[in-house]
Order: sequence, then C-alpha cells, then structure tokens
Amino acid sequence: MTNKTYAGIPAEYGKLEQAKIVLLPVPYDGTSTWQKGADKGPEAFLDASENMELYDIETGTEVYKQGIHLLDPVIQNSSPEAMVEEVYNQTKKYITKNKFVTIFGGEHSVSIGTIRAFNECFEDLTVLQLDAHADLRMSYEGSSCNHACAVHEASKNTNLIQVGIRSMDQTELKWMNKEQTFFAHEIQEEPYWMDAAVDLMTENVFITIDLDCFDPSILSSTGTPEPGGLLWYETLEFLRKTFKEKNVVGFDIVELCPNEIDKSSDFLAAKLYYKMLSYKFQGKE
Repeated sequence: MTNKTYAGIPAEYGKLEQAKIVLLPVPYDGTSTWQKGADKGPEAFLDASENMELYDIETGTEVYKQGIHLLDPVIQNSSPEAMVEEVYNQTKKYITKNKFVTIFGGEHSVSIGTIRAFNECFEDLTVLQLDAHADLRMSYEGSSCNHACAVHEASKNTNLIQVGIRSMDQTELKWMNKEQTFFAHEIQEEPYWMDAAVDLMTENVFITIDLDCFDPSILSSTGTPEPGGLLWYETLEFLRKTFKEKNVVGFDIVELCPNEIDKSSDFLAAKLYYKMLSYKFQGKE
C-alpha cells in the first residue's frame, strides 16, 4: 500500500523493525446487515489521525515515539471465513514478533480472527467487549463468521466481559454470562461498575471496541447506532483503569461507518485509538 505512516508521523517512527506497535487495517464489510460502509472506516480513521495533535495532554506523552508501524491492509474478502483466517494469520504473525498488535476494522466479524490469535498466544485471556450489541449468535445468515457472532467463540473459550450492551436477540441469552455482562441501563444506576468489571478480569486482557458502544450523540457514524450508550469521559476512565490494573495485550476497534457530512465520529475513533496507546505506554518512555 504504503509509504504512508500512521498519523503522518516521521518515517523513523514508522519503521517496522523499531516500532513497538503495529496497526493492521481491515477494510471489510461483508456481513453487515443494515447500513453499509464499515469498509471505509479504516481510511476515514487514518485520515482523521493525520489531522490530530500528537501530544496527549492527560498522560503528558507523545506515544508515537514508541514507534507505530502501519501494516498493509487485509483485503481478503472472498468469504467471511477467508477474511477471518487472514486476520488471524496476520495478527498472530505480529504477536509472535513481539509487537503490540492493534487492529482497525471493518465490521465486527473482523474480531473473530483477532481474538482467536490473541487467545492462542496469551494464557488465561480476558476479552473485554465494549458494544451496544451482544454479538453472541452461533451463526447468522448462514455463517459463524458474521458480525452478529463476533464474540460467540470468545464466550466459550475466553473470559468474556461485556460492557454497554443494550440490544440483543432472546436466543443469545443461552450464551450470555449475566454475571459478567454490564448492561447500559444498569451502568447508569451502579456507581462502582468499573471496579466490579476490572475485578472479573484475569491478568491478560484483549479489548474489542465496537464504536456503537458510544451514545449516538457523540458517535453517530456506525452501522447500527443504538440510543443510551457510553459517553467519552466515562469510557476513558474505564479504559484507563483497565490499562493501569491489567496487562492489556492488544485491542481492536471496529464499526466506524463514515459519513461525508460529519467527521466528528472519525475524529473520536482516531482520538480513542491514540488514547489507548497513550495509556498502554505511559511511564515507558
């Protein structure tokens, strides 16, 4: 693809050999069922990132100096299964090279591959899912590699914690662990939910963020916006706590469905990604 660097950082910080962090774009939108356009998400995110200040006020850091290498995108889209396999292979390849691997989708089926790779590489893995939707179906529209099935596999073979859920099908209840699910309406009433969620995590945590976890008032450009979502500072507080108390081994962000008229959602996604890196590498300069 690319002589381009992530966020337009100087080339010296974008070189694979020196970079501690790699970013894998997956512009895939093969299984989304309402608004299409998540395949344009990575490009919109990267464009917004180039227009972002690179000093993080809160942590007092410039995390890009840890080195962030922008990988060529995964463009395998012959079938959902083939895409998942390619994402799994690429993710695992860079985990085994000792990189901090981050992925930007595409729609949420991308995460089936990322979670599979992280679960094979890290013992006793917690998957922390921030999402409006449960995504626990065993299969949907003839495939188990569908966005509606994004964490079905994780529910069976990792320690899955779900946060922000406010939309699901009744059939998903049989796969859901309600003790580890923090529904959006309950979060509003429960002042200590963040502590409770962190207490349920094992040491190694992989975070998957579907951007529809956010309230549409702050992020509307997503495939299926649901009212009643998370807000910016509460989300950052929870992520900061998670990064501080646990070993976050990687993360993915999915379901940005950009809109020509409103760029604020693209910018939120860009800031969120950079914030998470800032929390991860704070104190490691």
